[in-house]
Amino acid sequence: MIQAIGLTSNIRKEHPPAVDDVSFEAHAGRVTALLGAQGAGKTTALKLMLELQQGRGITYFRGRPLHRIAHPSREVGVVMGAVPGHPARTVRGQLRMLCAAVGVPVRRAEEVLEVVGLVSLRDERLGTLSRGMDRRLGLASALLSDPHSLMLDNPADGLSLREAGWLHGILRAHASQGGTVLFTTGDPKEAARTADRVVTLERGRLVADQESTDFARTRLRPRVVVRSPHAARLGALLTKEARTTQRSVEVVREEGNRLSVYGSTCADVGEAAFRNGILVHQLADEVGDMGPVSVSPSETGAQVSDAEEERPSEDAHESRTLEDADECRTQEDADECRTQERRPAAMPAANGLSPLPPPIAVRHVPSPLRPLRYELRRSAGVGTGYLATAVVLVSSALLSVLLARIGHTPQQRLLAAWPQELPLPPAALGAGLLGALAFGEEFRHPALATDRGTVPRRLGLLTAKLLVASAIALLLAVLAVGCDLEMLYLVYGRELTSVPADWHSLGASWIGLVVGCAWAGVLAAGIFRSTAAGLAAVLAVPVAVVPLVQKVLQGPSVRTAAGFSERLRELVLVQWPFGGGRYLAAAVEVLVQPVGGALTLSLTALLCAYLLTTLRSRVR
Repeated sequence: MIQAIGLTSNIRKEHPPAVDDVSFEAHAGRVTALLGAQGAGKTTALKLMLELQQGRGITYFRGRPLHRIAHPSREVGVVMGAVPGHPARTVRGQLRMLCAAVGVPVRRAEEVLEVVGLVSLRDERLGTLSRGMDRRLGLASALLSDPHSLMLDNPADGLSLREAGWLHGILRAHASQGGTVLFTTGDPKEAARTADRVVTLERGRLVADQESTDFARTRLRPRVVVRSPHAARLGALLTKEARTTQRSVEVVREEGNRLSVYGSTCADVGEAAFRNGILVHQLADEVGDMGPVSVSPSETGAQVSDAEEERPSEDAHESRTLEDADECRTQEDADECRTQERRPAAMPAANGLSPLPPPIAVRHVPSPLRPLRYELRRSAGVGTGYLATAVVLVSSALLSVLLARIGHTPQQRLLAAWPQELPLPPAALGAGLLGALAFGEEFRHPALATDRGTVPRRLGLLTAKLLVASAIALLLAVLAVGCDLEMLYLVYGRELTSVPADWHSLGASWIGLVVGCAWAGVLAAGIFRSTAAGLAAVLAVPVAVVPLVQKVLQGPSVRTAAGFSERLRELVLVQWPFGGGRYLAAAVEVLVQPVGGALTLSLTALLCAYLLTTLRSRVR
């Protein structure tokens, strides 16, 4: 059960709160609709319940607020708008990535794909999906971890009748198995037809909390639906007769040849059409969630011309088709309904409800490798990283050839393709870009933020991103030097492919530089929530921080750190194995270099800022 108590959004400037002291309950085993016109506060109420927006009030999910639930995705599945996924990722790749995030087996993705009917589209890109297919994928993502509750924001908006009917069938099936379903809608008829209980909001306040039958009887306006080729003439006639008899009748002209008459009956409208010789194709009462109750022209006395009598079967078929199209507001909708009449219906479950994926009987203990599996599938699921790597390798190889042609470039800079005029070599820039994309794409396409509003700042996720970024940067550093050597050999022969004598320390410095740039990109993008900010932080190291460190190191000094390795060995009272003292001294030598010191200082500052923002978000 979901209990919302005193939901109130923060007061906006010179405006009342979008949601003001709203309290209601959504019971297990039932479908609850949150009804309201546009701007009534439905979406804001959902965000307050999910703690996506700051405000007052609290929401209990089976007796616990969401921030006290260890695994929120197992308690509530959320569908709010389009699927927040990278448009170049495939449907199957998106679900498998989410499987790793929520800790369920990969086969679960295939199960939900079969339930939502996307098996044939599993290799399609997210950017090519229609609105209906995107909504199916969103529902599949919500059902992935087998949650107890489902919360959906206007799920049937823009869907065809067939898609909306299928969606409501899934919601009903989930409720029939003991789950809780809460969805928002602006259509009173949809709420009365599909929900067990209707909670009505108006200007941010709760105005009604009723059973659907009571809602249909007390809050829906009964009307008479008329279809006629002379709808304008009939509407004017009904309005004139109502004014003459001083009755409160409202006639609304809708698109096509349809009229909605409020305050009258089928008998009155039919008699008026008969007296004036107006042809009627459909005449129906609509009350609440009831479908149209058809009244034949013979019962109402409407006249049928001889020309129409010559083809009665065609008119009868047209009348039945239009009567079945209860929600068809335009002629295009009626055509869609006729098309649906020819399609085979989806196979229902044995109990007459839509099938659901099998429940997860055994939930495994969260593994520390779960964030790492998620990050690997996220980074490998789109071609951005592969394209960036290819561009970096080609740029590095061409730049090394150009530097060799110009001459006067040291061998170590030639192998790294790092001219004096550039702040960083292409490999380091590429590693920083790939690191920034690790968090930047998370905020741009927040696949993990559906139920929490923002990308979670968990240390496990940060560690996984740093590890994957390190592996990619290390691979990029090795491949860049290898491609440069091969290109120099092809163009100039063996003259420029000699390896420096101190390649150990140079290799360590090179790897440290590339990996450090990747880490700086990851941390900066995680702090500032932007790929551009992450790449800017990488470029700021040689442009702004290195000159500052150089000024500090070039200042007057009366002390030196000579003998640091020996004193450290004496402090820990152990011998460095395998000549570890030499490597430690080399590492210290790298750190005291301007670039190494600047990069270390920048990484330390970024890591502290990330931890500070993490603690701040947890306190909130």
